[in-house]
Amino acid sequence: MVQQLTPTTDDIFYPESDGKPMADNTLQFELITTIKYGLEVHFKDDPNVFVAGDLLWYPVPGQPKINQAPDVMVVIGRPKGHRRSYKTWVEDNLNPQVTFEIASETNTIKELEEDKLKFYQTHGVEEYYLYDPNRAKLKGWLRSSEKLEPIPQMLGWVSPRLGITFELVASQLVLYYPNGEPFASYLEISEQKEQQRQRAEQAEEALEQAQQALELERNRMKALLEQLKAKGINPEDFDL
Repeated sequence: MVQQLTPTTDDIFYPESDGKPMADNTLQFELITTIKYGLEVHFKDDPNVFVAGDLLWYPVPGQPKINQAPDVMVVIGRPKGHRRSYKTWVEDNLNPQVTFEIASETNTIKELEEDKLKFYQTHGVEEYYLYDPNRAKLKGWLRSSEKLEPIPQMLGWVSPRLGITFELVASQLVLYYPNGEPFASYLEISEQKEQQRQRAEQAEEALEQAQQALELERNRMKALLEQLKAKGINPEDFDL
């Protein structure tokens, strides 16, 4: 009699890609990366916040067909570090608490507001945010008991988990840190660094010019004192 071996969770193949592109266009890609890296900056000092972009998430052991790859996801309570996929049962049974989706023209309302919403609702996501740059639409859902409920007003909304603020500026999504500074793209960060470098150089030049002017004034005063002494005048004799 041949005994049939049941494959264990470790024996099951969990693909590291769903075969879909991370983004369908440059705007979608820029938004995804800006949110992802902005959140990494936001939580840079907390070693137990994991932020990922377009990473396959498997919430159920032994069920590789049950998966989703949020454009951005945040797991509060798991250490930073690289992963080939996110398996809930390997990660202390912690599901992502916050997910983001950036819509493209190929996405349907059913896919984003029904299928993905149902998946996130089923698997414990607490906050789900959806932005459609083509229609300038921003939506969000917040968990209430066992269900993700629509957030009635997203403009000025502050994420309970992340502490960031959502706004639409000129119909474009802008996220703000708690200190009021906006998330910035890579190009904007590069430009800011260049401006800081230029300001530092200008400050250094101004300091050098001030030091030179002070040295000239010292030399002028020294020469004046020498002239007075040459004429037999001692400046110390005057009550100034």
